[in-house]
Amino acid sequence: MSEELADFAAAVHDVPELRAVLRNPQLEPRAKIGVLEELLGGAEPFVRNFLRLTAEKGRIGQIEDIAREFDRLMAREERRLNVELTTARELSDDEAREILQQIEQASGRTVEATRRVDPDLIGGFVLQAGSMRVDASVRGRLQGLRQELVKGR
Repeated sequence: MSEELADFAAAVHDVPELRAVLRNPQLEPRAKIGVLEELLGGAEPFVRNFLRLTAEKGRIGQIEDIAREFDRLMAREERRLNVELTTARELSDDEAREILQQIEQASGRTVEATRRVDPDLIGGFVLQAGSMRVDASVRGRLQGLRQELVKGR
């Protein structure tokens, strides 16, 4: 279910018109259910029923938040850690795998990562896992040094 729910939430995020319809407080829940029925014809019955119930209860406008929270709860249950790894340059698959294996060993959890490249980091990486952020980038170190120098005056 989580994959279909995540796909639907992504569609809501990517299609502003759909988001506007689902968040419109002036539209009756029945109208929103009609839109959902047209979109979810081939979806798993459990997902269709969940989304229909969410619309009936007036919460379909928050489906992106609901899907995010559902994924967070599933990740905790599955002992899965979702991280975002940002590097200054594109990593090879071996380099990324080595970093992620170290994170798995340290956390004792299975790691799923999204990878981004940000040349402004200059070197190193930034790892974001939920509210925890590890900045091991050259840019981060330079900013830390700058702050220390300003405080020392």
